[in-house]
Amino acid sequence: MSRQVEIRELYRQRPRSRFLRWSSAALAVLAIASWFSGELGTDDLFSARRLANLERFVGELVPYPLQGEAFDAGVAFRWARDLMAEKGWAAAGKTLALSVAAIVLAAFGALVLAPAAARTFASPEPYLPGPRPPGPLRRTSWKAVVWGGRALLILFRSMPEYVLAFLLLAMLGPTAWPVVLALAIHNSGILGKLTAEIVENLDPKPMAALRGLGARRPQIVVFGLYPLVFPRFLLFFFYRWETCVREATVLGMLGVVSLGYWIVDARARNHYDEMFALILVGAAIVVLGDLVSILTRELVRRFG
Repeated sequence: MSRQVEIRELYRQRPRSRFLRWSSAALAVLAIASWFSGELGTDDLFSARRLANLERFVGELVPYPLQGEAFDAGVAFRWARDLMAEKGWAAAGKTLALSVAAIVLAAFGALVLAPAAARTFASPEPYLPGPRPPGPLRRTSWKAVVWGGRALLILFRSMPEYVLAFLLLAMLGPTAWPVVLALAIHNSGILGKLTAEIVENLDPKPMAALRGLGARRPQIVVFGLYPLVFPRFLLFFFYRWETCVREATVLGMLGVVSLGYWIVDARARNHYDEMFALILVGAAIVVLGDLVSILTRELVRRFG
């Protein structure tokens, strides 16, 4: 009984925040208002007509030779083999190539921009005070560098990939470059922001030791910041690469012959079995990337 009394007493003494309570209540009211004002009624969602459409759609996801027939693994395998030989392998390879090219460019851009956006590094005297205090002009100049770098990263990640790819398509024509550059620009903004935060939270002692030995800023970046940032950067790198795979699939709808191109083509011809199979191919690429990410980070932890 005494333990229960102590628990109740601790519960009564718990920290309480009026701001948290009122903000939670406001969010609940907003969610309820959005539900009723957004025409999200469920009256017709589970009607007989909707259920019939769902049943028809699920039936059309079955490979065409097996629709209305008993399942035959051999027939399904031959259908999938022919689909992959005709479209799947080439489209998957193109999607993978687009995503890899985009994320490599994004990583390069992020690693270049992140130090300029990190307040601990982009300062007049990073990590170690100099013999003389910096003047007002020097302090203002470095503040401008930080805010400029942060503004550029915000601009990059605020531009949706699809809109950016559409604009680049008008300039560069129907090639792979609009997709690659759109994904690279957007993801460099995200990776740069995350990397700058990692840099700001690093232990400053190794960089201070390098600077004390006479290292210049580029040397501090290459031999101090990047090795310490690398393990966590890999985590974000592979996460954004998975996003690039999905977005490369979607952006294929602009005309680049990737998985998205053939998914739209199958949807236009009402070949839902092909569409679903190609969507599964894209999902398989993401799963493969996740496995590569796990193995790579394990190797870095073990040997780094």
